Amino acid sequence: MVTELQVPEAGESITEVEIGNWLFAEGDVVEKDETLVEIDTAKAVLEVPSPIRGRLVKILKKEGDPAAVGDIIAHLEEVSASEASTKSKEKPSGDSAGKSAPTDSEKAAPATPPASSSASGETAHVMPAAAHALAERGLKASDVTATGPGGRLLKEDVLRHDGGSKAASAAAPSPSSDTAASRQEEVVPMTLLRKRVASRLVEAQQTAALLTTFNEVDMSGIMALRKQYQESFVAKHGIKLGFMSFFVKAVIEALKDCPALNAEIRGTDIVYRNFYDIGIAVGGGKGLVVPIIRSAERLGFAEIEKTIADFGKRAKSGALKVDELEGGTFTISNGGVFGSMLSTPIINPPQSGILGMHAIQERPVARDGQVVIRPMMYTALTYDHRIVDGREAVTFLVRIKEVIENPARILLEV
Repeated sequence: MVTELQVPEAGESITEVEIGNWLFAEGDVVEKDETLVEIDTAKAVLEVPSPIRGRLVKILKKEGDPAAVGDIIAHLEEVSASEASTKSKEKPSGDSAGKSAPTDSEKAAPATPPASSSASGETAHVMPAAAHALAERGLKASDVTATGPGGRLLKEDVLRHDGGSKAASAAAPSPSSDTAASRQEEVVPMTLLRKRVASRLVEAQQTAALLTTFNEVDMSGIMALRKQYQESFVAKHGIKLGFMSFFVKAVIEALKDCPALNAEIRGTDIVYRNFYDIGIAVGGGKGLVVPIIRSAERLGFAEIEKTIADFGKRAKSGALKVDELEGGTFTISNGGVFGSMLSTPIINPPQSGILGMHAIQERPVARDGQVVIRPMMYTALTYDHRIVDGREAVTFLVRIKEVIENPARILLEV
């Protein structure tokens, strides 16, 4: 009996998806609940499991094809446990099952593809499509960095590596190369995530009255605190004490003083929250994502650091869940990790504010009538002027400055 594989519900407001990487080829046998295909949404990458133990009979939607929630994307045919076991023994690693004769590419593929290094440094599992792509290009799996969930080496990893190699070759053309040939364009469709980011940014610019105010923070106090307690913090919690946990804590204290920045406009009403779900902007494998630290006011420094580290790791592999990207009452964006000196971040609607952190640089500043060198950071607050007044915005940044420069205030709540 044929079983239809449908695009599952992908979260609130998501109706359109894009088919990502098929982890099995037509004819392969897949176990029940084993990931069969990855689906790109406007927010995250979803892993779609097989509903049965069966053979993948027909793929109806290929990689890159658009689809809607509920669309049928493949047909499976149920097989017995003994058939699945026999098929597993017969099928060589990295090859596709159910074909009468191998193609030239498949003949060139090694029976057991050599392991690749994943982004996390672990041994990667080579997917069938990736094995074929490696063979077609004469590459070894160990040459390519795997970025797929669970350390899998995906076809797109091979294409990315091959494209980078070609770009490097094209960067140094021979003197006899044709000028027109070196002036090429590449047209690449926007991913759903990139489309979503673009539409949200335009929405924020068109619907909110955005304004940005700035301040600067002396990071000496936090840097000294981290240096003093870093070793014992790592020994106890198994993670380093970074700057982000201090800023999350500082933001919460500032939001308590300026509740409008933790609110949103809903129709003709203003909705105030007594909880603090803080979004942390991170660069994912396919674009910017903002996972949410739920009820951040209830978490300690170590819990915040572990949550952020987990978000960053899973954002790169596309393993964040849709519900981890929804909601949020305020956002923090750290452009300083990329070397940004100053910027004007854009709010994530319907939120009313976003804090921008920037690079720490030693600069001369005046202290007690003397010029001294201190590690300084510019901070920026972009806010919706419809519900946040300039006085509140300045007060918010001043409170951030006070707490960061004197971290003991966090514990004393003063």
